[in-house]
Amino acid sequence: MFVYVIRRFLTAIPTLFVIVTLAFFLIRVAPGGPFNQERGLSPEIKANLEAQFGLDKPLWHQYLNYLNNLLHGNFGPSYNLPDFTVGELFANGLPISIQLGASALTLALIIGGTLGIVAALHQNRAADYAVIATATAGSTIPTFVIAPIIQLVFALSWNLIPVGGWANGALLNKIGPVITLALPQIAIVARLMRGSMIESLRSNHIRTARAMGLSQWSVVIRHALRGAVLPIISYAGPAAAALLTGSIIVETIFAIPGVGRYFVDAALNRDYTLVMGTVVVIAIFTIVFNLIVDILYAVVDPRVRYD
Repeated sequence: MFVYVIRRFLTAIPTLFVIVTLAFFLIRVAPGGPFNQERGLSPEIKANLEAQFGLDKPLWHQYLNYLNNLLHGNFGPSYNLPDFTVGELFANGLPISIQLGASALTLALIIGGTLGIVAALHQNRAADYAVIATATAGSTIPTFVIAPIIQLVFALSWNLIPVGGWANGALLNKIGPVITLALPQIAIVARLMRGSMIESLRSNHIRTARAMGLSQWSVVIRHALRGAVLPIISYAGPAAAALLTGSIIVETIFAIPGVGRYFVDAALNRDYTLVMGTVVVIAIFTIVFNLIVDILYAVVDPRVRYD
């Protein structure tokens, strides 16, 4: 296992290099630049700003400079937020996005997993149909529709939660964005758990366990769930990376100062370093969580070995 983990980390290095390279050149192919949005900016001032940030150098030179800074843990300054570096923005925004994402993912795994098990145990009955209908609706309604509905009903009509804002991580301020992030994930997890649990309950070792007289609780939880949870683990890896690095839409609607909101502003204003920093962070999270998924596979399923 240790050799496998080291090998995966070594293969992750060229993967991250390719992602950084593609993102660096693609963002510069797009028309405009970080200082083209300012009205009334004279060509002399624009030239001075580009020289200050090294944008007047050839593209290959900028690329090598960025790689060198990245290897030293320096994401560079923000072009449109000159009082902050990209690292400082991440230090402020990433913990907030991680709190929201972790809460939403935990809620989705618990509620979605439970609903999926209930649906599988009552296949083709009222409970199963109710879970399928709810999961289908939840997976098709986008977050930019769910978020305003939550604000309208729970914040403006009933005054139960704030409309938006962070308020230093107050519990009431987290409820709206966490529920918005969790609802689509609950639907997806429920459908995955239902399908995998039905398949697991029909396997030979479950029939053997029932023939031995084991209780329903023991058959479902100790035996069937262990095999049924594997697709959930596979899905949870990329989902965790996406949720923990922030949701662009949810953080924008609820005015949450996470990295997702920074990414929107950076993309609109052509803030190259902030966009690149966000891409690098998301790529690292994705690689790490995929590795965690592979390790959990070996822990949950004894048939999986990486020797």
